Amino acid sequence: MTKRRDVIKGLATLPMAGVAASGALASPSEKISGRDYFKELGVRTFINAAGTYTALTASFMHPEVLDAYNYASKQYVGLNELQDKVGERIAELLKCEAAMVTAGAASAITLGTAGVLTGDDAEKAVRIPTDMTGMKTEVISQKSHRVGYDHAMRNCGVKIIEVETRKEMEAAINENTAMLWFLNFANPNGKIQYEEFLEIAKKHKIPTMIDCAADVPPVENLWKYTQMGFDLVCFSGGKGLRGPQSAGLLLGRKDLIKAARRNAPPNGNTVGRGMKVNKEEILGMMAAVEAYLNRDHQAEWRLWESQVKLIGEAASSVKGVKHEIHVPEIANHVPSLRISWNEKAVKISPNDVRTALRDGHPSIETVGGSDNIGITTWMMNPGEERIVAKRIKEILEAAKA
Repeated sequence: MTKRRDVIKGLATLPMAGVAASGALASPSEKISGRDYFKELGVRTFINAAGTYTALTASFMHPEVLDAYNYASKQYVGLNELQDKVGERIAELLKCEAAMVTAGAASAITLGTAGVLTGDDAEKAVRIPTDMTGMKTEVISQKSHRVGYDHAMRNCGVKIIEVETRKEMEAAINENTAMLWFLNFANPNGKIQYEEFLEIAKKHKIPTMIDCAADVPPVENLWKYTQMGFDLVCFSGGKGLRGPQSAGLLLGRKDLIKAARRNAPPNGNTVGRGMKVNKEEILGMMAAVEAYLNRDHQAEWRLWESQVKLIGEAASSVKGVKHEIHVPEIANHVPSLRISWNEKAVKISPNDVRTALRDGHPSIETVGGSDNIGITTWMMNPGEERIVAKRIKEILEAAKA
């Protein structure tokens, strides 16, 4: 068994994990050339040990995405035609009837809901959310699936009806029920799970939508839920897919994607008019999907495991500190790290460690609760895991009783 002191001693000479694996796995930071805009503005950059959080600007785009983005920026095309062609390509790749690029997962939820409400009726698209005459206005959700993201549905003027059991769901269904809503990462917490949920929807002939915003990897999730029977599936583009952060995907039934497009830009006077995606983001999203499907996912997983192990062992080399490697069941399904300690032995709180990491040089962003530090490495540049390991060890070592 490797001794902890040997692990720490080896930090200085350890090769960059991202380089040791396939060179295609990581997107190392390019050397700044020209203006350093963030420095000019006084905006601090940081090592992302937290994950794909929107407030932390989520992920770096892969080189293939940047190439597509830059290519599109130099030419004009018709936006509808580009959406048509890219949608066809993404649908083919992801084994579904139809697809469209949206302004993030929340936009996909709003546009998908609007499509369910209006169909391909332009007059109805003009009226939502203020005049719902002739449209169904209730969406049923399990209580355990209610989170702030469902505001994206309420943008369309619908009311969310909460239920907990199958009996309650079937009792709540009526002539005003527009859609059944499912939050994928909440599945373990709900009393109505996939198969039963879809059975109820099919029985009553009601469209379904599932929010899978942060739910790749694994790669097969990109077609799992449409093949399972969900009518509309929403993904973020700027998380695991490493596409443009302001883009997303709406996948599903051809008629409902067409209806969602009716409520989306470039159409004016619609609930989705402000949810623009330009030619660069549309093409970039297609490139992101293609690149993601072609990646060596097993090699990436081994890389992430080695990185979190390195950081965990560095931290737990400090007496009184322990680490745990875990993988979230659904959302952000990647090797992740929890570091905790006995505050009688190491006299510093997790929040103070997070602050010290953020305020230090370089700045490091982490997550966690009142009793732990949480870390992921999948959004790091190769070699940054060594910096994080060294800094955490230093902070904890300095706080020893």
